[in-house]
Amino acid sequence: MSSHTGKFGEYGGQYVPEALMPAIEELEDAYERYVLNNEDGFMDEFRERLADFGGRPTPVQHADRLSERYDCEVYLKREDLLHGGAHKLNNALGQVLLAKYMGKERIIAETGAGQHGTATAMACAHLGMPCEVYMGRRDINRQRPNVFRMRLNDAEVTPVTVGRGTLKEAISETMRDWATNVEDTHYVIGSVVGPHPFPAMVRDFQRVISEEAREQIQDKTGALPDAVVTCAGGGSNTMGVFAEFVDDEDVSLYAVEAGGSSLEVDEEAGVAPNSATLSTGTEGVLHGSRTRVLQDRDGQIMESHSVSAGLDYAGVGPELADLTDRGRVTPANVDDDAALEGFHRLSQLEGIIPALESAHAVAYVEEHHDELGDTVLLNISGRGDKDLETVLEETHGRDIDIAPDIDTFAETGGFQ
Repeated sequence: MSSHTGKFGEYGGQYVPEALMPAIEELEDAYERYVLNNEDGFMDEFRERLADFGGRPTPVQHADRLSERYDCEVYLKREDLLHGGAHKLNNALGQVLLAKYMGKERIIAETGAGQHGTATAMACAHLGMPCEVYMGRRDINRQRPNVFRMRLNDAEVTPVTVGRGTLKEAISETMRDWATNVEDTHYVIGSVVGPHPFPAMVRDFQRVISEEAREQIQDKTGALPDAVVTCAGGGSNTMGVFAEFVDDEDVSLYAVEAGGSSLEVDEEAGVAPNSATLSTGTEGVLHGSRTRVLQDRDGQIMESHSVSAGLDYAGVGPELADLTDRGRVTPANVDDDAALEGFHRLSQLEGIIPALESAHAVAYVEEHHDELGDTVLLNISGRGDKDLETVLEETHGRDIDIAPDIDTFAETGGFQ
């Protein structure tokens, strides 16, 4: 695989309108100069700001009660403790800083769960850049606290109403804006998706997760983990925590996707009631790169689903698709109910309320700990404050044994 060509096996590339090629080529040049070659000390400034503004390094914590429950050693990489509450700041800060080095004057971004939008808004406020975030109408309703956080950081939040109003439509709308305003605008893509150099560049900004974790777990245990488990939507936290372990063949890598309500596909309705692209997707082109996508027989992109807004995406990063094809990454999925149980379990057993995205990985360890070896590194990609309303609504009416009693909310009219 090569960052320089933008190809990962059969995947990757630059499938964009001609109008965007100058911006893509300019970004490619900036990525090679500043990120790969540290021109003008760019990477030094990036790492310094990650420490001072972001609060890095984030710890690796031994999960005492999960370890006891599963009879193996479980360690948590605490990306939920990064400023803003999720791993998203690593990439957002890197790209906004890169845009400044490139002389851009405006930042645009898309967001699903709101975490990437929040991180971009924070980075822009920190670095003095105007910011506009495109967000699907459905996701705005699901993630109101994050919308307010973005506005607090002086970002403009623009609702996208086409389609189902989720991440896929928000990305398409942001791409259109970028094509119209390439000269002064940089588009901060939030995951390892899109045309080259985005998949490689986002991975390189997120690589700090596994750089730290690889060293931290060896300091604690004297060895590498047997397995690294993390959630996968587009795949930014996935590639971030996998990057430094890819060459360690003895370390198994598990990418846990959203199984939603079913892995079946309703072609007639154009809906996949899941976001399990690595498990069930086929090769296609989405948002500027060739990768695995959820599509029907005619190649039309399906509407995806997850109880977690941040995993609700019909594609996946091209490098992750290639690593899966090569057998280096094991794709897995858990359904909505299991993810909600994972959310409650980590909260109750470890005092850590995870993002619903991360709860999918927690649920996978619950179901498959016997297969993961003696030492498991579990990436907690974000915290769950943003998901409390969703979890309250989704837990109501489901048979989730571990959930707290929420009848009080029902009695007081808390549910619609």
